[in-house]
Formats: sequence, structure tokens, C-alpha cells
Amino acid sequence: MHATGLALGMDWKSRRITALLEAALLEDKVANDITTALTIDPALRATGIVIAKESCVVSGIGCISAFLTLFAKLYPKSVGRFDVVSHPEIFDGVRVKKGQAIAVVRANAASILSTERVILNLMQRMSGIATLTNEYVRAVAAAKSKTKILDTRKTIPGLRALDKYAVCCGGGINHRLDLQDGILIKNNHISLGGGLPAVLERALAGRKPGQIVQVEARTPTELAQAIAGNADSILLDNMTPKEVSKAVKLIRQALPKATIEASGNMNLKTVAAYAKTGVDFISVGALTHSATAVDLSMRITADLL
Repeated sequence: MHATGLALGMDWKSRRITALLEAALLEDKVANDITTALTIDPALRATGIVIAKESCVVSGIGCISAFLTLFAKLYPKSVGRFDVVSHPEIFDGVRVKKGQAIAVVRANAASILSTERVILNLMQRMSGIATLTNEYVRAVAAAKSKTKILDTRKTIPGLRALDKYAVCCGGGINHRLDLQDGILIKNNHISLGGGLPAVLERALAGRKPGQIVQVEARTPTELAQAIAGNADSILLDNMTPKEVSKAVKLIRQALPKATIEASGNMNLKTVAAYAKTGVDFISVGALTHSATAVDLSMRITADLL
């Protein structure tokens, strides 16, 4: 149910990511950058430096090479030789200070100018998610809790892999990557399927070996039903910290091996109180649906030979 694979790294060459980046290049008509074509010597080479204009946790450095590689493949005469470097101590998941250089790209000047905006747009969003996630992670750590911060499926359609990778960069953990990644019985399944006991029984009976069945509990009655039905994991939804604390005690006593998650309108002011209840996980939709993009810029200068 709680996947961590994306924390190991992003495959910028995968078919899905390549298609996403190509769509971004086509959307911005980078091959028809009329301003650059009319004003810049096509033979000019330049250096672009990505700068953090505010303190943030970095995510998405790999997209720079990925965008330029794809641009060169799509438009062979536009890029030529290029390289992207960053300081050994700066990589995805590292916090940088305002004014700090994140990465340096050396390439044909026109190609840098034409891809600058798509590079910054993606890195700004990903770094914003990573930064917000890290704030939640630090808030829980300050509460001296071992509770882990989870994301949700509340991501931009098509961008989920990047959004969830950014969460990992911020120190969070991925919940389900998609609908086949785990069994999560929510309120609509319960209401449409004949009640919590019925749907939980069917899910437990029909699951494949190794699959965990998690059920959402919103009331004391649903909590009692989830416990009686031997759910593998219980998600306590929209409860107060006091209610969650009471529920955790009941679950630990009856189902000591079950994992417990809290969710529902979590924010930075309340997350520590929920963490102190002893839940294993806290899921936060805001990590991906409400993160503010961080402010990055690219400083471009001509290479003088």
C-alpha cells in the first residue's frame, strides 16, 4: 500500500516521462521560437545557471538534460553538444539557500533560451512539492514522532510520477501510485457495496497473495466494523486528534499488526497533534494539490572564446 520505489530515483528516459516532456516542448512551440530566431546568432554558445530565488528543497534537476536530449532528438540542428553539471553536494532532495546555484547547463544559446521556460516550470513545481512535503516531515519530527508523511492520488493528471517523485525528494512516502497498486475501501465503496462489513469481507476473500486491504473508517461504528472484520490497515478519516488517539488504542489492542493512517484536511498547524496520537502514517493531499511552486530563475550568459 505504501510504495517507496520512486524515492530511489526518477527514470527520465522512460517512455511515460519522455512523452510528458515532449508534450511540454510541443505545447510551447520551442522549434518555432521566433524571438530567439530573429535576435540570436544560431552559432552562439552560452551557459545557463539555474538559481534558487528562495530557500527550497530541490527536485527535478534531471529534467534539464532530459529536455535538451529530447529537443536535440526532435530538432537535430537546434542543440548540438551540451552538458549539465551541478555541485556534488546539490542533488534532488537537498535544501538550497536563496541565491544558490542549482545546476549549470552549457549548450547552444538558442536551445537554452527556447527550453528555459519548460525547464523552470517543471523544476519549480517539483521543488515546490518537495519543499512543502519537507515542512510536514520536519513538523512531525519536531513532535518526536516516527509517523510517516504520505501523499495521495490528488495529483495533476499526467504528472503523477513526477509529483510523487517530488514527494520522495521532500522526505515523504508514496501511497498508492494508481488504482491497481493497492486495495483501499473508501466511503463510496462502502455505500455502494452494501456496507463496510460486506465490502471488507469480499475484498479480503478476493485479494491476491501479499495484497493489503485498507479500509476507511469515519465513525465509531465503521471503526468497530473494520476491527471486527480484521482489516489489514485502517484509515481514520476526518477525525479530531482526540478521536484518533482513542481509535489508535482500540486498534492496537485488537489488531496489533494492523497499520493505522490518519487523513482529512491535514495542515501544518495540526499535523504534529495527529502525529502524537501514534498513527503510523498521515496522508496529506495538499502536498500535490496545493503546493506553491518555488521561485527559480535561469541566468544565461554568452560563452566567449
